[in-house]
Amino acid sequence: MTPRRITLLRRFAVAGAALVLGGTLLWAGARPVGDAVTRPAVAPSAGMVAQGAAAFEGAAFGGISVAALERSALPWRLVAAALVLDEQARDPATRIEPATLSRILARFGFLTAAQVVNRPPGVGIRPGGMPLGFTAGDVAPIGGSIVRVANLGCAACHAGIAYRADGTPDPSRAVLGMPNTSLDLEAYTMAVFVALRRHVDGDRLLPTAAALFPDMGARERLSLRLLVRPLVRQRLADLRDAERPLPFPNGTPGTTNGVAALKAALNVPLIGGGRGDVGTVSIPDLGARLWRTRLLADGAYGIPGEATRATTRDDLTPAHRAALARITTFFTVPSMGVHPDAAIDALADADAVLAFLAAYRPAPFPGAVDLPRARTGAALYARHCAACHGDYRLEGRRARLVRFPNWIGDVGTDPLRATAFDTALAMAVGRSAYAGRIDVATGSGYAAPPLAGLWASAPYLHNGSVPTLDTLLTPARRPIRFQVGGHALDIERVGLRLTPDGAYPAGYRPFAHPAWLDARQPGRGNGGHSFGTDLSDTDKQALIAFLKLL
Repeated sequence: MTPRRITLLRRFAVAGAALVLGGTLLWAGARPVGDAVTRPAVAPSAGMVAQGAAAFEGAAFGGISVAALERSALPWRLVAAALVLDEQARDPATRIEPATLSRILARFGFLTAAQVVNRPPGVGIRPGGMPLGFTAGDVAPIGGSIVRVANLGCAACHAGIAYRADGTPDPSRAVLGMPNTSLDLEAYTMAVFVALRRHVDGDRLLPTAAALFPDMGARERLSLRLLVRPLVRQRLADLRDAERPLPFPNGTPGTTNGVAALKAALNVPLIGGGRGDVGTVSIPDLGARLWRTRLLADGAYGIPGEATRATTRDDLTPAHRAALARITTFFTVPSMGVHPDAAIDALADADAVLAFLAAYRPAPFPGAVDLPRARTGAALYARHCAACHGDYRLEGRRARLVRFPNWIGDVGTDPLRATAFDTALAMAVGRSAYAGRIDVATGSGYAAPPLAGLWASAPYLHNGSVPTLDTLLTPARRPIRFQVGGHALDIERVGLRLTPDGAYPAGYRPFAHPAWLDARQPGRGNGGHSFGTDLSDTDKQALIAFLKLL
């Protein structure tokens, strides 16, 4: 047992004594791990694909637990109340109601009003009243207590909003498997930290929680007062001299910092104590990801005993899918705060999720496509791109992957993320419960990904430093700074709709609060990947037309 887990258990023991002595809660039966109330119901006759979609949308994956509260999970009732009180402090006209909480969360890119449009048959509507991507449930740190815990599941990063034919976003519709290119975990984490600091000791925190969540019973209200708030106070006291709750940055909208989070979880030293560990990666579309033999941006996680090789549809066997599912469970360690010894317990849900992803096809490009030009672009793609990103067969208005090379190497892009996954981290993974389940390799550069759903994945490169396909193919036009988060789609250039200075067009109102990405910052460099840059402008337009069909 780690020192941090021992400390947490001691804190709960002290708080538990206060709970029993200060109230009437004398029941036995602590429940350190809870089930998700956010998981959609699935009809008994529905198959594995439907089960996987429901797990993808709202399963717990072990992240609803007392242990996860020490890392990534949050005591949701208290956090929500603090966020709303902080909003009211800025604007006294703010009302204490769920709509205010939804409005706050939407600023960080969480999809609070979107309806999923690609649920398989047999999957019900998501319960729980939480934004898409949140997973929530109840734990009992000591007998008789109730704590509503919230964490972030698959759909937080990998469910994106739909776009209309003119490129304007439609936040009322969401697609499971598409990237959430507006999710700003850095801003969200800081907002929670600041709000709790300001309001944890205030007289209005608990009444605000009760007003926001009228379904809370007496036991839960008492748990908040005697158990949860003292623990939050202690955690904040531990961070009294800190400027931020985590030692590393979480990235800009649409990027995450899983490597730094994994280092923190496995007690591996961070670059510069965390400030230099800015190897953030752009959230991808999950189309055709099962064709890979190695996962992560640098291909660090491989299937044990399987050499890196080209794959075809014949290689997507149940055994291949099961091996990837085992690796996928490890993603819950950095993303949800699950201990490596417990992460593998989510294997059944991971198997189902992989079944869903095997059936998933990205949403079609929403705008018009010049098909004759796209056919010309298909030939250009075959000559200039397929060797790394795979062979696609044009079928009407869509292109289907038929062979994927699983290429890994150096294409001159910003190296920080590749070097951040260092030997010390590889050795730590090898010492965990995943020894024998993951073949870890470092130092090869970056893995060229499948390009399915490319139109929805902007901004581009592994670190999200290039806003459009047009600027990817013409490096001289790559902006040094640009806004990202809540963007509209540029139908012609494919990517973020921006003015020449990198800002959103005048009058445009983004559905999430944008941030500025600066390519001069460490880990954010926008150089490299010069493939296709020597094509004529006409050929570049044809290539982009074809890429719209992936």
